Parts: sequence; C-alpha cells; structure tokens
Amino acid sequence: MVCCTGVVLRFPSPNRPLSVRLSLLTGALAASFLSGTATAHAAKYAGIVMDAKTGKTLYSHQADSLRYPASLTKMMTLYITFEAMRSGKIDKNSEIPMSAHCSRRPPTKIGIRPGRSIKVEPAILSLVTKSANDVSCAIAEYFSGSETRFGKVMTAKARGLGMSKTVFRNPHGLPDGKQVTTARDMARLGIALREHFPEYYDYFSARSFSYRKTRYGNHNKLLGRVRGVDGIKTGYTRASGFNLVSSVRTDGRSIVAVVMGGRTGASRNAQMKKLIAEYLPKASRRGAGNLIARAAPAGVQYGMTIASIDPSDLPLPMPSPAFRQPQTITQSNAVVAVAAAPKLPPAPVSAYAPVAAPRPQKIIASHTPPQPVAKIDTIKTSSTVASPGQWVVQVASVGSPQQATSMIDEMQQKASSLLGRRQGFTVPFVKDGTEYHRVRFAGFSGKSDAWSVCKGLKRQKIACYAVQQ
Repeated sequence: MVCCTGVVLRFPSPNRPLSVRLSLLTGALAASFLSGTATAHAAKYAGIVMDAKTGKTLYSHQADSLRYPASLTKMMTLYITFEAMRSGKIDKNSEIPMSAHCSRRPPTKIGIRPGRSIKVEPAILSLVTKSANDVSCAIAEYFSGSETRFGKVMTAKARGLGMSKTVFRNPHGLPDGKQVTTARDMARLGIALREHFPEYYDYFSARSFSYRKTRYGNHNKLLGRVRGVDGIKTGYTRASGFNLVSSVRTDGRSIVAVVMGGRTGASRNAQMKKLIAEYLPKASRRGAGNLIARAAPAGVQYGMTIASIDPSDLPLPMPSPAFRQPQTITQSNAVVAVAAAPKLPPAPVSAYAPVAAPRPQKIIASHTPPQPVAKIDTIKTSSTVASPGQWVVQVASVGSPQQATSMIDEMQQKASSLLGRRQGFTVPFVKDGTEYHRVRFAGFSGKSDAWSVCKGLKRQKIACYAVQQ
C-alpha cells in the first residue's frame, strides 16, 4: 500500500498474531503521518539574513515566496504608531479606547474591558511582549476607525517602504488568507524600524512588562540568551508556522534575520541561532548610511494600487466614542488615508525608497476612478523613454514641467559621472485636480545597476530610489 506522502506501507504477514499485525500497521501509519507533517513544515520554511549596514543578502531561502505573517504584522502596527508619536499627533500617555469588538479578539490578549482604555506606552509594550490582539485592534480603530481601513493604510505604508509583495488586512495577524508577506519584506520592515525610530526601538528589547498587577513576558526567547540580539518580533498561527524576525548588533556588525514557517518555537529559535552564528561574522563593519528611505510627502495616484503615506500625512485618530478621554486631536483635523486593497503584485522587491506623491486629504474609494487625461509635456515622459518593467531611478517629485526640466538639468550637471548618458524623463500624475511630475532617469541595465547608481547619488547627498517602471 502506498500512502499519499509517498511512504510505502506493507501489511504484516497474516501468519503473525493479530495484535502484532495491528501494532506494526499502527506504527507504519504514524511514521507516514509524521513524514507528511515534516514535509508540510519544510514547505512553509522561508528565511533571509540581510546585512543591515549594506543591504546585502547574506542568506536566502524562499525569501520572495508568499507566507502568512501572523503576529509579525504588529511590526507595521507599531511602525505607524511610532510615526504618530514622532509627529506629535499622539504621545506615550495618549489614551487608546477599547471597543467591544476589539475586546472580543481571540488570544493572545491582555483582556481590557470594553469602555476602558490603555495608554500608548503600555499598548506598545503589550504588542512587543504579549503580542496582544485586543490592543492591536484598538490601535487600528483609534487611527482609522476599523481594522479593515487600517489594513489599507498598513499596505500603503508597506509599499512606501519597498515591501512590494505584502498585503495587510488586519493589524494583528490573526488568520486571513489574503494577508501575506515575504521573508524579504519582513527584513525590510525590521531594518526600517531600527533606522527610522531609534528613539523608540528599545521597546523591542523589553523582556517583560507589567500592567494592572500582571506581568507579561516577551515571547522572544532569544533576548538575553543570544549575544547581540536586541529584538524584534515573534509570530504564530497554525497556517503560518512559527515566525521570528531578529535584529542583531555586535562587534561593529549588524544584521536582520527572518525565519518563517518553523515547526515549533524551539526549532524556529534553533534555526535563527544557526543563521546568526553563521552569517553575522560575514556582515560588514562599514556601511553607506540608512538603507530604507522614509516615505516622501505622498499620496495615492488614481488608478494605482501602490501608495505611500508620509509621517506628516499619518491618519489622525477617529472621532471619540462616548467613553474616550478628552484629546488634543479633534475631529476637525482628522484625516483617514486609505487605498484599494492591492492584488498580489508579481514584481520583485523595489529599491530603497517609496514612490513620492502629494499629500492625501480624503478617503480614496475602493473602486478605480477614471484615469486623468495627461497634458502635453514638453519634456520626455515614461512612454518615450522607459518601457514597463525597466528599472529607473527617481530623484524628485515636483509641481510643474518647468521644475522637472530644471531638476533633470541640475542632476545631469551635479552627477554627470554617475548618470552618464542616462536620460531624464517625467511621470505626470494628478491628485485632487493638481498635476505633479515625478523626475526619473532611465537607461539602466537592470536592478543592480539602478541600485548602484542610487547609492552613489545618496553619497552625494542626493535623495533617490530605484523602482521598476
């Protein structure tokens, strides 16, 4: 007999006693089941180790294949929370109310009753340590009014950070078949959290926190046990397996490593320790500065599924329910910026920085509005210079064709040794009735060439990012 896993099951000889035959057959079936289980978990596994100083991939296994993030999702929830703190829209003592809906989120949770609230700082710590689903939900409602709307904001922010394959549908990572990511995208998010919020990053090093006389330990068991590990986040659902993103800094070297789809928490941790031991010594002690650019002043381009949101454009908290404590943020200046949930893009991970666009001022409906009619441009545009799928480098987003022309001329003079004969062009788009122009350069042989030139521009203090046209 051949089982579905490919294990051949041979029935014991009928000459043996029945009890012996049953015992042997049971053992064979168990072996088949365990073999199938191991195969399934092996198929889930994905991992990556990135040099956090140079961006070089030191190790990769299925790093661009779609996986379920589980509670790694909370890294993005925290990223957006940190942006709000940085911008002054909230502070660590701001009160986040708990709705009945959020209080019913399944564990893990800290059990805040509906009508009560939690301050921002313990809310952050509850996500980092306990991985509290109820608090993650409350944060989403606080900023965007619902988990669904916040998921769209999260996805837009992911695009802004170059996480090209990630789709968020909720703020906590509870099972949703359409909420997916990759090991590479999670590594980018881990690096972005370190680079963009050094003043808040230490929260990820907390081994425990106490709230209302209860102490909650951190699920990340590598903290304090593996030299140099300073965060970041664990995750688990039955569909995802055991996930972990780790940040390591020691001896002048720095990496961010990701393990997804572990069979158990122990095997996941063992694999992470192995990756750290093997690849940290290969990381560089020298780097060229930050790898992940913050989202530029930006908005959503009509008809596109890619969007980015600047920290200054972060959605302010929704109007207060009756039980919420008074806040300095009022309904009159609240902004909710969302975009249509994108389909899974086949494109590879984009380069270091997001697509720039003007500031969002209203909710973008889930349908795709008609494309605006492009005006005649006196300079070269994407249709005449770069074909779809080609790698280009963007250096600015400006308000007029004249500014775009001047920017192209300026870049060709300031960085002639890097840009050479590569052609400048514009990508016009319309937001709220106003036309803007992205300034880009084409003529690169591929992704590596575009990235290399962009790195050189950054060394000359010229902001840029590489992206597929």
